[in-house]
Amino acid sequence: MKNTFGQCLSVTLFGESHGEAVGAVIDGIAPGIAVDKNEIERQLSRRRPSSALDTTRVENDEFSILSGVFEGRTTGTPLCIVIKNGNTKSGDYTYGVARPSHADYAANVKYHGCEDYRGGGHFSGRITAALVAVGGILLPALEKKGILIGTHISQCGKEKDRDFDNILNDIVTLKNASFPVLGEDAQERIANEILAAKNSLDSVGGATQTAIYGLPAGVGEPWFDSVESVLSHALFGIGAVKGVEFGLGFGFAPANGSRVNDPIRTEKGRVWTETNNNGGINGGITNGMPVVFRCAVKPTPSIAKEQKTVDFIKNENTTITVGGRHDPAIVRRICPVIDSVAAIAVCDLLAQRYGTDYLAGEEPVCSSV
Repeated sequence: MKNTFGQCLSVTLFGESHGEAVGAVIDGIAPGIAVDKNEIERQLSRRRPSSALDTTRVENDEFSILSGVFEGRTTGTPLCIVIKNGNTKSGDYTYGVARPSHADYAANVKYHGCEDYRGGGHFSGRITAALVAVGGILLPALEKKGILIGTHISQCGKEKDRDFDNILNDIVTLKNASFPVLGEDAQERIANEILAAKNSLDSVGGATQTAIYGLPAGVGEPWFDSVESVLSHALFGIGAVKGVEFGLGFGFAPANGSRVNDPIRTEKGRVWTETNNNGGINGGITNGMPVVFRCAVKPTPSIAKEQKTVDFIKNENTTITVGGRHDPAIVRRICPVIDSVAAIAVCDLLAQRYGTDYLAGEEPVCSSV
């Protein structure tokens, strides 16, 4: 099992849903980056269940940084962060009866029956807490370089939020929002959509929209290490993400070039485009405009309705009604996860372009230097 993403700055995930803890190791991180535990806690709180719209499994997300930080700054050595599990109910899970649209059967085949099946084990959304903790370190570091990342619910079921408008202001708004939407009435409409799915013993999918503001032009490589490729690679590591599109995305398909090409202008030495249909990327490389993308988020596969499945131990057909504690929609809680995953990918891209010390700034920050 390989659990590492990144070339210059890499993140390795570990842990299981009902194991002792989940966590991550950041390798290749620059020395001298300030680490604020309050910021890590703030990011984790954005992901944590907080209402009837979420799962009833609420973890305190008590975390420890075991290595890589000294006197409040990164040392440049591998940074290991661990988040304890506590509120587990392993008796809710039965081995051998595959839950539809979960990894139960695929994991059993790949790992020869040695996998931890409780709560989905290593394939659980619980592991995303470690990604969000990493984001609590990398997102503030990027912000100090003028690079901001924000994600909102673009759609949930049939209900939609407005798109990004003034991207910088919208990202600031999302940073302080308990419910990640931009439109005035979007929260109520989307909340009602989620509650309707919950009340019918079902779940509902959605989509998110993310903007990365402040990335300089010239980041990324053509072809296989394009900005789209690297971000998509990281984003598809989130199990609920089933589609990614940049800028206008599939909206390009029915369009004419005369309508969707981005007119290029210059003013006071700055080159910019009048529209941003390409999502801030040309030829796999950033063009200085905000990078904008959407993710399709599947409905939570654990639902209380009866579904057809197999018992792969007995090798026979059966049915299942999934018990346990699950979100009727993942789309709200996935927003800080996407922010954090995007931050990991961006930090790796920046390290490849400018060197691994880019996030630390140019001046020594440690008293021993």
